[in-house]
Amino acid sequence: MINVLLVTKGHPYEREPFYDIFEQMPEVTWTLVEQPAAQALFDVRHAGDYDAFVMYDMPGIQFQPGMPPQFPDPPQAYRSALRELIDAGHGFVFLHHAIAGWPAWPEYADILGGRFLYMADELRGVARQDSGYRHGVTHEIEVVRQHPVTAGVPDRFTMTDELYLYEVFEEDVTPLLRSNYNFTNQNFYSATHAVRDGRMFSNEGWSHAPGSNLVGWCRELGPSRLVYLQGGDDPVAYADANYRKLIHNAIKWVSAKD
Repeated sequence: MINVLLVTKGHPYEREPFYDIFEQMPEVTWTLVEQPAAQALFDVRHAGDYDAFVMYDMPGIQFQPGMPPQFPDPPQAYRSALRELIDAGHGFVFLHHAIAGWPAWPEYADILGGRFLYMADELRGVARQDSGYRHGVTHEIEVVRQHPVTAGVPDRFTMTDELYLYEVFEEDVTPLLRSNYNFTNQNFYSATHAVRDGRMFSNEGWSHAPGSNLVGWCRELGPSRLVYLQGGDDPVAYADANYRKLIHNAIKWVSAKD
């Protein structure tokens, strides 16, 4: 049996349909902990109770209606604990909005392999525009690498979900899944318009360079294994059999000790 710590909070979601993914998952038991309480378990002395952490959280962002969000720094103890877990070979699966977490902490983006930006910022020494989002997109996903995470998933499958026009460090990750959607600013809405200006579903006056169509990848950081899956916004996505298979495979792969 694989023991999973499921970490949430920071972004709204429909709880019961999401939890059902894990309730129906064979050979997996799970424990739910919300941020910031979850930070106490990012400790090599306690994390050994869990084979993997599944991150569906978005910490480090404080939204303020009509104003730019605030981005507090993570506690130094939490930063050190995450590095220690990676050095100890702990496994992580990051889902959907988790890629927006801790925007004030550059190393977090380096660990995940990318970043969703709610506000324009500098990333790896380059000025970047705020990221884009688009709900309810029906798109085709192609498996671009045969890997334990993609085992048993069709080479191509269709999914309806929210997509991101975001920053991906493709040179640092192993690509697993690509979308056939057109990742250009005309097809997305500005994150800043939504959270600062209260203008949902607007790209007026917003520009963004064409982005990566990579929607799933993995990494090995020393002995630690990590998977990011961009999917997972709503119950339509949660119920998708291929999405559930990918999460299950990812948990098994990052939990493996060999």
